[in-house]
Amino acid sequence: MKAIKRNQMMNWLSKHQEFVSTTENFNGSTGGIHLCGESMEEYKGDIIYDYYSEDHNNREFGVLNTWEQELRKRGWYSEWYDAGTIMLYLIKSDLKNHFLDKL
Repeated sequence: MKAIKRNQMMNWLSKHQEFVSTTENFNGSTGGIHLCGESMEEYKGDIIYDYYSEDHNNREFGVLNTWEQELRKRGWYSEWYDAGTIMLYLIKSDLKNHFLDKL
């Protein structure tokens, strides 16, 4: 699936996350999305981000697997910046197409 544009992704995220911003507003890096990793928001009844979770069946590095699958369907992935901060970035295979769309 082709990646959705950042503003579309931010709109989708705002349905599930209280805080959604850009990486430019956080630290000046370009193109990413900044989320709070401490807000304990849920997706389908499960906490999305839990940095200290030891649930290795339903999470990878503290990120709910079903949530990460939804991000990847849209061409994005999440990674921890620190224990309270999440950054989302375009999956590299979709990066070229994303920038070509802007031409």
